[in-house]
Amino acid sequence: MIMSTARELPNDLSTAHQVILTMSEMLTQHREELAAMKQALAELERECHALKSSKRREKFINPDQRLLPFGDQAAVLAQLETARKAAEAEVQRITYDRKKPPKDHKKPANTFPACLPREVIEVAIPQAYQLRIDSGELIVKRYEISEALKTIPAKLVVLQYNKPILAYAANLERELPVDGEANLGEKGRYHPSTGAAVVYGKFAQHLPFYRLQDMFAAAGWTPTRSTLEYLTTLVEDATSDILAIMRQRLLKAYCIGVDDTGVKLIMPKEMPKLTTRTQDLRQQRLVEKMQEAYDQDKGSINAKMWGYTSFDATAPYDMFDFRVSRHRDGPEEFLAGYAGHVMADCYSGNMSVILAPGSKMIRLACWAHARRHIYENQSHDPVAAAYPLALMQQLYDIERRTSQWSADARKDLRNKESRPILDRLKAWLDGPIPDSILPASKLSGAFNYLRNHWEALCEFARDGQLPIDNNQCERLMRLLATGRKNWLFMGSVKAAQRNANLMSLVASAHRQDLDIAAYLESVITHQLRGTASAADCLPDVWKTHHPEAVRTYRVEERRYKADTAKLRSAKRKCESRSKQQAEA
Repeated sequence: MIMSTARELPNDLSTAHQVILTMSEMLTQHREELAAMKQALAELERECHALKSSKRREKFINPDQRLLPFGDQAAVLAQLETARKAAEAEVQRITYDRKKPPKDHKKPANTFPACLPREVIEVAIPQAYQLRIDSGELIVKRYEISEALKTIPAKLVVLQYNKPILAYAANLERELPVDGEANLGEKGRYHPSTGAAVVYGKFAQHLPFYRLQDMFAAAGWTPTRSTLEYLTTLVEDATSDILAIMRQRLLKAYCIGVDDTGVKLIMPKEMPKLTTRTQDLRQQRLVEKMQEAYDQDKGSINAKMWGYTSFDATAPYDMFDFRVSRHRDGPEEFLAGYAGHVMADCYSGNMSVILAPGSKMIRLACWAHARRHIYENQSHDPVAAAYPLALMQQLYDIERRTSQWSADARKDLRNKESRPILDRLKAWLDGPIPDSILPASKLSGAFNYLRNHWEALCEFARDGQLPIDNNQCERLMRLLATGRKNWLFMGSVKAAQRNANLMSLVASAHRQDLDIAAYLESVITHQLRGTASAADCLPDVWKTHHPEAVRTYRVEERRYKADTAKLRSAKRKCESRSKQQAEA
């Protein structure tokens, strides 16, 4: 009640006092509500600022979701209590078992690795103090040892081989030279370590040739860019047998992931000449793309680099294949004769190869793609998108739990827990809510994506060896994307094919957490001098003989990250169960 005129005011004193007290209470209540609203607004502003300034994460949180009205509440509460206890046990297991690196822990200055060489430096005593020591006023009580880490830039050494020249005693004119160590290039001008350094810098550190020039120039040798390119070609020739075996074993894997990304190819100077008998599809596609670029007056061709990764531990290799176009010729030639599972996006070229008549390949669809389509378009209808996103999150929680399990154990859990979730999602897709979305909206298209590829999406649940998504192959393509930002383009078709081969070798060594430079130098040396077979130089085989070259900190980082994801999932599940029990 608001009193706006004098007539509305009470005449007696007691009533006036009561009105004053009532209005005072209302004023206090309004002030408290206003303060609460201001605090909530400040929190929302901080969250908005964090979302805008921090890294985006496709994390789905639906705090408003409530417990569904089940009939048998006693049975539901019993199951919730069991699930809550299991989640708490998982939280405790991860919390106590994993070795979490201490935060804000500063190591003493003298804890550098013991394997590093030490150089003792005697600190000179100032002359004024030395005079007082000589007079007996001061003495040297003790020495205090401290350490500082010194970095020495790359050092180049020229190896001079004094090769003996033999001759026949009966005829000194008949000389018999003794072969020295086999190196790279004409007359063995380059040691394998030099070729390894160039390939490592180009494809592992993603440095263009002009930056590699600076690196070598700092050590006293300034090679031309053509020399650096020549060295990469020599390394490719030396390791060609290793790449051939990698491809053979990759095509025997149980499941292969496929993806592609764009690269820029500088327009060749001359158009290849084709005849009616020409059967080289690569040349045909090159002519087509060159003609298209000429028609559009472009100086480059938008080519493609295909990536192939094995999900099989017996063939842990990642390979690249350069093509001038995204035509189906690429995967068709690479996967010719393959008879396993293929995880790829729903590009028509991929599907036409995998599902071609007579093909023995089994198609899998990626749940990360399916989820991303809904997540990125959930603003069209947040209520409709909440339910499928919640179910997909449960699928991934199950996969995190089984990351270190055997294939049989993973298959059993998928049948027990993932299958019911998939059935619920399929029943929801066939229900009225997805059909109520505006057909032209992207969210409706995301739901149609699920319907159209449902069988391929559910294929993973039938076999514990199969992945739920193609994220491993997408991470592989990041290596190429990072390099592309530095070297920008491919200079020729031949160079692009060479780069694809060398990136395959580097990516497979990276997958094994190897010291890539040491691995490259070793396998180049063995292949040039014939001291090891190509099969012995495969990254996974070489790793078993050189444990000192394994970057163990990378293994620990991945394990810690996986444990963190499991812990976050278990805590979220535990909180959700407790909330549902409270609401019930």
